[in-house]
Amino acid sequence: MKVGIVGLSQVGKTTIFSLLTGIEVDLFSQEHQRGTAKVHDKRVDILTKMYEPKKVTYATLEFFDTPALKINDKKERIAVFNLLQNVEAMLIVVRAFKNDSVPYPEVEKPIDQLKATLDEFLFRDLDVVMGRIERLENAKRKLEPKEEIELKLLKRIQEALENEQLLSQIEISEEEKKMLGGFSLATLKPIAIVVNLDEEQFTDKNYETKDEIVKLCEKNGFAYVELCGKLEMELNTLSEEEKMELLRDLGVEETGIQRLSNALYSQFGLISFFTVGKDEVRAWTLRKGSTAVDAAGVIHTDLARGFIKAEIIKYEDLIKLGSEKAVKDAGLMKLVGKEHIIEDGDIITIRFNI
Repeated sequence: MKVGIVGLSQVGKTTIFSLLTGIEVDLFSQEHQRGTAKVHDKRVDILTKMYEPKKVTYATLEFFDTPALKINDKKERIAVFNLLQNVEAMLIVVRAFKNDSVPYPEVEKPIDQLKATLDEFLFRDLDVVMGRIERLENAKRKLEPKEEIELKLLKRIQEALENEQLLSQIEISEEEKKMLGGFSLATLKPIAIVVNLDEEQFTDKNYETKDEIVKLCEKNGFAYVELCGKLEMELNTLSEEEKMELLRDLGVEETGIQRLSNALYSQFGLISFFTVGKDEVRAWTLRKGSTAVDAAGVIHTDLARGFIKAEIIKYEDLIKLGSEKAVKDAGLMKLVGKEHIIEDGDIITIRFNI
């Protein structure tokens, strides 16, 4: 999945991008950056110890960093969202950390930053929708039935946006979403919020306007993660043993970046399935509700084309019983067809013939 990172100036979004992807970015660059982030999954670590493979591959998310949004600057807004036409989800970075050497964005309070960023999302979508409505209404021909339906839908959406409603929070059918697909509407996409804290705020688990931000996220169904960018950079310089010791001292089990990637994965409707063996243990990404043949196609198109059956073992059964043979002997290995729905944690072997 492709995720766009968006935020006002000086909130630390490029730092978050670098921490996620490991890519060093020139902080003064206005270029559109892209990179891949590993989704940390303890199950992959456990399967690796069990199989001792030659290669280990984690699931990934693809991130796109963008220039800072400028409040009420239509030209800059268009430029940023043009860069994000093909992303499937949005990550908004909000600054809570205090650092007098780093200028604050146009608004200081975290809740005001979030509201201002969401307003830019709303303005952008409203511009797109109203532009399309105008073209349809001014067409010098009779509209086709499909266009009439589209116009009615767009007017309903316009009303929602003018009432400051995110499109993800109004009732839109799957068929209507397909009709809107070409517009890349920002407020129709899944959204996650990361609040960038300083060390004191991270330790205290509190910052100015936290309650308001949490309430807004709960109301709109946003994923919400707090992390300290400065601390995350420090963790990156430590050995694995030193890192784990520091995390224990902080009373957490995972780094903020690990928690963020996992939260995004869940928020954006994704699951992982595994293929295992001495050659490779690998986590693959799949949308919730996908079928066995969909999973086969993710591995390789030939597997989907020649699909016969899929052998499925539950991760929990494998760990509990200790081997694939023990799972099969217990009658817990399933042989399923194309339409079987894959669940998070399924370990899959595809039978195929081409």
